[in-house]
Amino acid sequence: MKIGIVLYPTFGGSGVVATELGIALAKKGHEIHFITYSQPVRLDKLRENIYFHEVAVSDYPLFEHTPYEQVLTSKLVDVVKYEKLELLHCHYAIPHASAAYMAQQILKEEGIHIPFITTLHGTDITLVGKDPSFEPVITFSINKSTKVTAVSESLKADTYEHFKITREIQVIPNFIRIGDYEMPNNPKYKLRYAPNGEFLITHISNFRKVKRVHDVLGIFKGLLDKGLKAKLMLVGDGPERNKLEKKCREWGLCDSIIFLGSMKSTVEVLAISDLFLLPSETESFGLSALEALAAKVPVIASNTGGIPEVITHGFSGFLSNVGDVEDMVNNAFYILSDSERKIQFSKNAFEEGLKFDLENILPIYEKLYEEALSEHLAKL
Repeated sequence: MKIGIVLYPTFGGSGVVATELGIALAKKGHEIHFITYSQPVRLDKLRENIYFHEVAVSDYPLFEHTPYEQVLTSKLVDVVKYEKLELLHCHYAIPHASAAYMAQQILKEEGIHIPFITTLHGTDITLVGKDPSFEPVITFSINKSTKVTAVSESLKADTYEHFKITREIQVIPNFIRIGDYEMPNNPKYKLRYAPNGEFLITHISNFRKVKRVHDVLGIFKGLLDKGLKAKLMLVGDGPERNKLEKKCREWGLCDSIIFLGSMKSTVEVLAISDLFLLPSETESFGLSALEALAAKVPVIASNTGGIPEVITHGFSGFLSNVGDVEDMVNNAFYILSDSERKIQFSKNAFEEGLKFDLENILPIYEKLYEEALSEHLAKL
């Protein structure tokens, strides 16, 4: 099958999932064409059956902002026509699904019929809460898609709540390749950050307000106040980082906090971690938490959005109400204060992560593609 994948090529969860999906499909013999404005971060080497088509954005004197959706539409028309694609898979409703619909209509005039699938990742849905003017376009794009998927039941429910959706949304969760996280816990590597046998507690995010990174710091301080010897590793960067650095200076914690910045791969960090913190305001899925599970790291998180679909409370970690730092501290201390208990939670975390292994999710997408092609052909 010749498949075009339309995505944001960034460190974000949607870009990582879309790229890894394409790589896995290519390994199974499908021909994959990535279509976006720059090379996806996970597409870092030559691979069989994989092609990249750059959406070149130029400055036009007439426009204050370059009309990316129109440029993308033209690129989709070109790639579908000349690479003879059979299907488009759009990650995010706007601008990707809306551009795919326009491309579909243009190609139809030339006798080319192309179905497109839209996968909702979260931001495309929550965006309406910030700017209602997007609602008609998102609603139209979803309803006109051949098939629609969401990464969690929570996101599916939010989509039906905020939009006038007249069609079925199928939940296909995010995934990981479990084998990528089976790394030996290198004692020498861990000693670099925890020379005195401290626990290594980790948080990975884009440091936006919704991630509540101040709660991460609060949880860590609470554990230190309970007498736990620990270091905090912070991976990522973003608008809240400066505030976090200021607060760690105020609390005198900077010697115990390691700012690692943005990283292409977090596997090495998770491999030496003892606990993962995700106290977000909301998460459509919680891919970073899933990555922690795959690395045998139990998770302390908020019970919001799609996180409870990834973390089983009392099994692979604990869930607390948003902002309940005290409860998160107590739960984290419960896991780390007993070595046997910590080992059991680590085993449970890996068992939970296995459910989301790519080998289990990939056949679902392949079946979806076949159904989309059949459904689209039936309408011709």
